[in-house]
Amino acid sequence: MSLHHAGKNRLALLAVCLGALMFGLEITSVPVILPSLEEALHGDFQELQWVMNAYTLACTTVLMATGTLADRFGRKRIFIISVAAFGTTSVLCGLADNMALLIAGRLLQGLAGGAMLICSIALLSHQFQDARDRSRAFATWGVVSGIGLGFGPLVGSAIIALAGWEWIFLVHLPLALLTLVIAAGTISESRDPDASRLDLAGILTLSLAVFGLVYVITQGSALGLTGSIAIAAGTLVCFAAFLFAEQRQAHPMFDFAVFRNRSFSGAILGCIAMNISYWPFMIYLPIYLQIGLRYDTLSTGLCLLAYTLPALIFPPLGERMSLRYGPGVVIPFGLATIGLGFMAMKLGSIAAQPGWLTMLPGLLLAGIGIGITNTPVTNTTTASVAPNRAGMASGIDMSARLITLAVNIALMGILLVEGIASTLQRVAPKGVELAQLRAAAETIAAGNAETLTAGHALIGSLPEEHLQHGLIAGFGLVMVYGGAGAWILAILSLILFGPGRAMTRTWRA
Repeated sequence: MSLHHAGKNRLALLAVCLGALMFGLEITSVPVILPSLEEALHGDFQELQWVMNAYTLACTTVLMATGTLADRFGRKRIFIISVAAFGTTSVLCGLADNMALLIAGRLLQGLAGGAMLICSIALLSHQFQDARDRSRAFATWGVVSGIGLGFGPLVGSAIIALAGWEWIFLVHLPLALLTLVIAAGTISESRDPDASRLDLAGILTLSLAVFGLVYVITQGSALGLTGSIAIAAGTLVCFAAFLFAEQRQAHPMFDFAVFRNRSFSGAILGCIAMNISYWPFMIYLPIYLQIGLRYDTLSTGLCLLAYTLPALIFPPLGERMSLRYGPGVVIPFGLATIGLGFMAMKLGSIAAQPGWLTMLPGLLLAGIGIGITNTPVTNTTTASVAPNRAGMASGIDMSARLITLAVNIALMGILLVEGIASTLQRVAPKGVELAQLRAAAETIAAGNAETLTAGHALIGSLPEEHLQHGLIAGFGLVMVYGGAGAWILAILSLILFGPGRAMTRTWRA
């Protein structure tokens, strides 16, 4: 490889990594500002959930369409369009003056972010053809993603202190402009000459199915039994229609035949496990630290750093382990480490005097597990298919991540609220109805610094320490859920890869 070509590849990698940096910052910096959004824009618990879910749902909606468009019209072209759109929609979010506008802006931002991310993975697969160079590129990409994810809480805390919550979004405009300047002259264009027309039926039915699932989870109590059953039935119909539409496509955007590759399927289980446990918990962890442990914004940011910083440090180690021992060993091992971290957090939360010291081992273990797992998962999914189908494979990869993330943000919210309400029910004065307890639980779980006082007003004379104990108990339930989910999928992934099984040959259908 010539020095000129090597230098061009490094700049192309920088452009792709800047996209990953923006995407990562937008995931982990926003949870820190949720309490500020409740106060500034008067958002309730469900609206705060939708600030996150609108983004992840929109990402999921556009992923498979982007993979097909990128394969057909050019991955560089779609990447540049998506980066420009991400910068523009970030400005829209920063200028929002009410929750409805912010959620709409997050929806549009998620469409751009999902397109940007899916193109990033496909671009790396094409730009770096040599297996070792590709591994190094993905390791670097994992490190930069870790910087965005790991430092997002501190960036969010610093921005709130210095400039206000709006700049969490506005900061992406200069980053997007820099990315566009670098990408235009360095990234090589690539496409799949066999790519077919856009699979509109598949996109529509999958999007409706995912949206319906998340909606019935988050809004089920307000919808009532009849409404919940109706939406659940509609969701099942949409998913069945999606399966039917994909089976009839000659060149489907979601090709189920790829799951015959055991390495690909084992890696996809890794995607799902990370988003059952580690990533959705990122949304709620600041609330636990600020309200449960009564930490200020700076202390919360430092604790979150212990949770996310290993995602920056450990991806190169995970990739080296994968090259030496194979993804069939490293991915289940990483998932088991995440599960161990969650169970350690649970034990730390029920200590006589819970605090950062009792939580630190679990925070670090979960972060180490994600750092070891993330890059081998991504590299395995793209390496398991032919290069001209990298867009489709990375689309399935990211769809698995973001669909699971959106669903589990909602599920963890339900577990948190029900855990708080159940605890309060045992100590509440007689005559307090369950609906009042749930309303108090949602108020407490929303994360504003005054929520314990607000919850106290809703349910009468209950001492404030009981409200705080309810919050901690609810989080304990969420921690057990995350740990058990990671362990179960680690076992399933190990079984699917098979002990000592060599990587299945690349799928080329």
